[in-house]
Amino acid sequence: TLLTEDVLIEAKQKEGYFTVGDRGITVAIDTNLTDELLEEGFIREIVSKIQTMRKEAGFNVTDHISVTISGDSYAETIAIKNTVGISADTLADSIKVGSICGYSKEWDINGKNLEIGVEKI
Repeated sequence: TLLTEDVLIEAKQKEGYFTVGDRGITVAIDTNLTDELLEEGFIREIVSKIQTMRKEAGFNVTDHISVTISGDSYAETIAIKNTVGISADTLADSIKVGSICGYSKEWDINGKNLEIGVEKI
């Protein structure tokens, strides 16, 4: 017969989850990155790079721009697939793959090389 004092219960962290317990309550967060989350992060990085370039090029906050990209096929595909969202966040009237125009810069975004050009319209 086992008594309560004979048993040791120990909480262990399950791989892919982050847990925190306090006062008998435990909260677990799934830390596994899905393809959708990775893509969203990549999009946020592209937007951030374009916004940085707008500032470096001396554009006004309200200036509309055109964006050209060239580089890793994954990066190009993600950018074109999400043109509407990226355009809305950066005031880009167009995002195209091809020859880089305007102020340009090369970026390493999550291990993917991407050259971005921004030009005021």
